[in-house]
Amino acid sequence: MKLVIAIIKPSRLDAVLDAATEVGLSGLTVTEVRGYGRQKGKTEVYRGTEYEVKLLPKVKIEAVVTDDLVDKAVEAITNAANTGKIGDGKICVLDVETAIRIRTGERDAAAVAG
Repeated sequence: MKLVIAIIKPSRLDAVLDAATEVGLSGLTVTEVRGYGRQKGKTEVYRGTEYEVKLLPKVKIEAVVTDDLVDKAVEAITNAANTGKIGDGKICVLDVETAIRIRTGERDAAAVAG
């Protein structure tokens, strides 16, 4: 099993959720986060005064998926989140040793299946 972590633009969240559902992801976690990468923030004007926003709003999506679904999930997230502009985000895939569904005690693939 793998943990897929994606950091994306908030405006692409609905498209990514739709794409994830289409490929069979049955559950995921979404968190509003802030950060920066190559963008290094941006400059905004408020009431005539210019100020620099260093940490931009992003969305972090986490999903534990079975090994056979990883490539489909990554491809779906990549295609849905891509705008072709700087700041589209990153995807990381990590190994998961075990997963347990608390309610039933199911483990591993049974715990993450729909």
